[in-house]
Amino acid sequence: MPDHNEAHIVMFDRGHIEAQRIKTRSHHKHQGKVGDAVPFYQEISKALSGSREVLLTGPGLARQEFRTWCLQHESATAQVIVDSIASDHPSDAQLAAMAKQYFKKFDAMAVDPSQA
Repeated sequence: MPDHNEAHIVMFDRGHIEAQRIKTRSHHKHQGKVGDAVPFYQEISKALSGSREVLLTGPGLARQEFRTWCLQHESATAQVIVDSIASDHPSDAQLAAMAKQYFKKFDAMAVDPSQA
């Protein structure tokens, strides 16, 4: 998912995977300047529009900064973020595999055993 320079968005269902990359337009590389990141975060949030579950992953603090920004400015996006997991610049295929594994466990935990 996001770092301070680029966000990889991988959406999938049982039969399809679609990847998208969003790059920041800011030339400021200084971490912690959330104001510089606002257009970047808005673009990420827009790309996630309509998602039912979002797993944030990636290196550094960008995941938490994006999540905090969403809580303050994009509540619809914040509501679908289910977790944030640290990872070191995974490829799109690795992101998809990680997310599928996570959501498989997440969905298994959500199942009511009495209904199975």
